[in-house]
Amino acid sequence: MRTLIIGGHGKVARHLSPLLVDRSHEVTAVIRDPEQSADVEADGATPLVADVQAMSTDELADLLRGQDAVVWAAGAGGGSPERTYAVDRDAAIRSMDAASAAGARRYVMLSYFGAGPDHGVPEDHGFFAYADAKTAADAHLQDSGLDWTLVRPSSLTDDAGTGRIETSRQGADAGSVPRADVALVIAEVLDRPDTAGLVVEFNSGDTAVADELAAATA
Repeated sequence: MRTLIIGGHGKVARHLSPLLVDRSHEVTAVIRDPEQSADVEADGATPLVADVQAMSTDELADLLRGQDAVVWAAGAGGGSPERTYAVDRDAAIRSMDAASAAGARRYVMLSYFGAGPDHGVPEDHGFFAYADAKTAADAHLQDSGLDWTLVRPSSLTDDAGTGRIETSRQGADAGSVPRADVALVIAEVLDRPDTAGLVVEFNSGDTAVADELAAATA
């Protein structure tokens, strides 16, 4: 599978690229800074320098053409609400429309545990812009007609991965999860077409990722 990761130098993406390469994916990592090229090459991915925030839908479609799958792992990383909306909502939505135009049917969105219209974050809270942007982007993806999966991890840590999770389907509340395990979830859903249309909300737990995905799609 030819898989393009938008936000290819992010911490989750850098765990993800080697996993996908090991699974025989041809991975392209979209980065803004050309100085990051050596890092993504070391991960086994092909670097592609592009500023998705500044690109039109047509330009993004040209970027995605020939790809089988898209992973959105980019983010504004905090800062101004304006940039948060520009990246986490507007650029993400344009990338979905571009994926449809380019024929890249499989789309995996890295979101967060609790995203959605009932996120409950007050408007005067510093997290509101991100929660609001993700809610809009996730909803657009669900209505896009693409073969989508929403991956919604809890708070991210740099702990070693365990390969085991607990999902909201199992009754989990938001907690924390290593980025390495988030990458594993993304890799697994990409290799499972039956996870299209699935929302995977999770934190660390006791169930092997593959086993929980199998149960969720049974």
